Amino acid sequence: MSFTPTALNLPQYPFKITLKDSRHFIFDEVRKKHLVLTPEEWVRQHFIQYLILEKKFPRSLIQIEGGLNLNQLQKRTDIVIFNNLGQRIMVIECKAPAVRINQGVFDQAARYNSVHKTKWLVVTNGLKHCYAQIDHTKESFLFIEELPFYADL
Repeated sequence: MSFTPTALNLPQYPFKITLKDSRHFIFDEVRKKHLVLTPEEWVRQHFIQYLILEKKFPRSLIQIEGGLNLNQLQKRTDIVIFNNLGQRIMVIECKAPAVRINQGVFDQAARYNSVHKTKWLVVTNGLKHCYAQIDHTKESFLFIEELPFYADL
């Protein structure tokens, strides 16, 4: 099985990609391990590098594929960002480039965030990115064009 990288609407980064037993693996610099390179993982790794290198998010405050319980079901949050006090401040849901970002995808991420209750929610397929600031008291979303730098959150 050969991996064909998809061009994304994110900067290109020099990933360490290896081939073993007909499968491609990508090295995750945050978790310090090789992962099977799927289209979703391709997006996740690009977005993580974007956060760290472009938006100056501290690598140590990024959690990848953390578990959560939602309606007695075990789910995984793609990326959770913490502040310096250890509080969750952002949930990021990554999809494969072929998955359209629509209301259903955004609702899935919002359901995950109903557990975390972060102030920021991001949904991306690597081609389209939706950034929303959440007001939990008013139960409203404010969509913005550009993700702020970590220091401005």
